[in-house]
Amino acid sequence: MKTKKHSSYFRKNIDNMTGYIPGEQPQDSLYIKLNTNENPYAPSPKVLAALKDEIDERLRLYPDPVSTGAREKVAEIFKTKPERVMVGNGSDDLLTIITRSFVSKDDKVVYPYPTYLLYKVLSDIQNAKECVIDFREDYSLPEEILVNGAAVTFMCNPNSPSGTMIPVAKISEIAGKIDGIIVVDEAYADFAEDNCLRLVDKHPNLIVLRTLSKSYSLAGMRLGFAVAQKELINGMMKVKDSYNVDRLSMASAVAALDDQETFRQNVSRIIKTREYLTNSLKKLGFFVYPSQANFVMIKCEDSYEAKEIYRELKERKILVRHIDQPRLDDCLRITIGTDKEIETLLEQLAEVQLVLLNQNS
Repeated sequence: MKTKKHSSYFRKNIDNMTGYIPGEQPQDSLYIKLNTNENPYAPSPKVLAALKDEIDERLRLYPDPVSTGAREKVAEIFKTKPERVMVGNGSDDLLTIITRSFVSKDDKVVYPYPTYLLYKVLSDIQNAKECVIDFREDYSLPEEILVNGAAVTFMCNPNSPSGTMIPVAKISEIAGKIDGIIVVDEAYADFAEDNCLRLVDKHPNLIVLRTLSKSYSLAGMRLGFAVAQKELINGMMKVKDSYNVDRLSMASAVAALDDQETFRQNVSRIIKTREYLTNSLKKLGFFVYPSQANFVMIKCEDSYEAKEIYRELKERKILVRHIDQPRLDDCLRITIGTDKEIETLLEQLAEVQLVLLNQNS
């Protein structure tokens, strides 16, 4: 019996889509990594101690399936209730759970552009109808963001890759006008002047996402959390993987959240360096978008292309993020590193400008 030949075993929409491409992760430590918005400072010493305490024979046991300890600690720190908290394997896990929970084939998924690329990937996986609304030039939202019948509307706030902020009052206004779910992805909110957590009481259709990857220096542990009203959390609990967060990630999260002093110190240092970097880049002639995140996005002049600067910096062992897409191909996103890393970047960037100007003259 002959086996029937298939052009592909995948669903058509999976064949046709492009997966999410993370920033470069070099396998050596020779680079200054300013491309993936990691925290340049070490996590709390309490995290390392908690991990050592957790590594014993209990690793043979499954972790708590609903992450009770982490949910209770999140509720304590952020002044909410544990039943309003859901923990995930990073906020990306929670974004996946949300799309699986609320989005069926041909449902409308709304998000502004340019923004976090994963929203498109998750929409494509669900075979949803994407409603992509262009940000205005200043990254404010047009009224078209209100799409009738949208199942889910995603807002990254502060936005990535621009670092810009949508006012909380505007988010609340949108949440009050749409029928579907609104997801406010606040991965960078700890570096911002405001956030949307207080809106959860007001809007039953609002889900706020946070991560410990950025401000708590735990990108390697993968832990994020969602805050929403109890009915939404209960429904999403049906969809998550059985044990979606491991024992070590839970322990590290509780310990990190328990050390607010280290957290505040590191965030304060990053914000101070962000201001210095912003002013220095302006002096070099770049347009810098106003950032409320742990990165800045710059727009390059016509005399040299962003891709050329990216390549030259990479040759000098400095990684920044260049996203080769419309409205972003003339921009670079730069993570806030240590003061020493930023000084090296600025020195090399000034040299690169001279090299490219001479090449292009």
